[in-house]
Amino acid sequence: MSFTSLLPWRRSALALALALLAAPAPTVLAQSAQRLPALGDSASDDVDILQERRLGDNIMRDLRKDPDYLEDLLLQEYLDDLLGPLLAAARERDAIDADLARRFAWEGFLVRDRAVNAFALPGGYLGVYLGLIAITATRDELASVLAHELTHVTQRHIARSIGQNSRQSMATMAGMLLGVLAAAKSRSPDGLQAVIVGSQAIAAQGQLNFSRDMEREADRIGLDLMGAAGFGLGGMSAMFEKLDAASRLNDAGLYPYLRSHPLTSERITEARLRAEGLTRGPAAGQARHALMQARARALSDPGEASLRRVQAAGALGSPAADLARQAQLYGAALASSRLRDFTLADQQAAAGLSLVADSQPDAPVLRRLWRLLRLEILLARASGEAPSADLAARLHQASDALGTDASRAALLLRAQTAQTLARLGEPGADTGLRASTEALQAWVVEHRRDAPAWDALAASAQPLGQQVRALGALAEARWARGDVTGAVDRFRAAQQAARSTGAQGYQDAAIIESRLREAEAERRRLWIEQHGERVPDPG
Repeated sequence: MSFTSLLPWRRSALALALALLAAPAPTVLAQSAQRLPALGDSASDDVDILQERRLGDNIMRDLRKDPDYLEDLLLQEYLDDLLGPLLAAARERDAIDADLARRFAWEGFLVRDRAVNAFALPGGYLGVYLGLIAITATRDELASVLAHELTHVTQRHIARSIGQNSRQSMATMAGMLLGVLAAAKSRSPDGLQAVIVGSQAIAAQGQLNFSRDMEREADRIGLDLMGAAGFGLGGMSAMFEKLDAASRLNDAGLYPYLRSHPLTSERITEARLRAEGLTRGPAAGQARHALMQARARALSDPGEASLRRVQAAGALGSPAADLARQAQLYGAALASSRLRDFTLADQQAAAGLSLVADSQPDAPVLRRLWRLLRLEILLARASGEAPSADLAARLHQASDALGTDASRAALLLRAQTAQTLARLGEPGADTGLRASTEALQAWVVEHRRDAPAWDALAASAQPLGQQVRALGALAEARWARGDVTGAVDRFRAAQQAARSTGAQGYQDAAIIESRLREAEAERRRLWIEQHGERVPDPG
């Protein structure tokens, strides 16, 4: 349950590239009769932690360029909030030691696709398709998949799989995988097929498939992590049963998670028995999950026909007032905004917010999600409308409604609001931009790999005339996305801008000089790793 299986030809290069990673290989690991190696055993020594991380970084560098790699504030926040307790539980149980904690990325990311899938990549990267979020009924079901995939990483199953063929170097492996991405991006079925039938691709396929023993280990340890992290253990058996039911149907290519690792009655029964006797109680976090499930449905397919279906599900006038109705309205409001029907989007969001009763235990959570959505809708509207006092006033009101929310999502939406008000020529907008810039600067100091935050910092600093800071932030955003050459170019531009400001920008200039040296060193390392020779300096 970790890598996608070979799918029919699709529009998504990302889906195709990931499909190859888990296609059934001519040979599989046969370890059913022996103990799985412990961490540090010879089976994983062939691929050390640093090599595995570099391989993952190389793969992610190209995946981030794909249009189906999704940076969505609220779904990413939800994914991180589910993954965080699982990571904490793994550290407490020494499944993640200090070295592994420091060197791996431990990063979840989203794939914009209706397919029901999730996967682990080398180096601690976990990918989740929107289709998976859309079919899970509870946060516990989604957490069970994350726990399973996380265990593949903590137990170093990927390194063990790759290590089965020591003749294949890490550089060759990374090159092959990136070759698959290049073939997929060409939109040429013949080009992709040529990569698939190549001997190196077949070898890599075999190395990246997990054995049944590894799957059982991921089930067992993943279930333990779920319990330690506070999730309901019934989520894993419920998810298995849901996938098993789907496997009996013609899934039209939407359930690659099933084909990459077919479910067995043994795994379903074991998950059910391990959770037996535990009190399920009310589904914790169900209100938030319902709205995020609706968000995933609305964003999984950007086509107009799909958006119209989601929009129609939240048609106004229904007498229903339960959580399911809120979820319908939430998805519909987002779909209407994507269709640029902003009047309807605002009406649907207002209707959804009006359904939140003070007596609901999750009322604060629901109100926050609706308020964030209403601000998103206004910002989308402002991107295509002429400046108006009414629109500016509504933006102020929606931003103020977030109150003391100090989350990343609120931070970035407030920053976008300040930028929009400045663009609309709102009096006093510079004050909001300065506050946003300082808040973003404080954030990125603690979250250096947050590329969208660096982008927001650049967009806030630029209209204030803070050219060095803006260029430096753009460089950091490029670096965070794996584009080290782009980062070097922008750091050099920032260096030139800093020299023109003289003593006024001394502190920023010193930071730029230091980061430029680090980026150039990283660029040289990557060049040597890929070409075996010293990188030419373009000057």
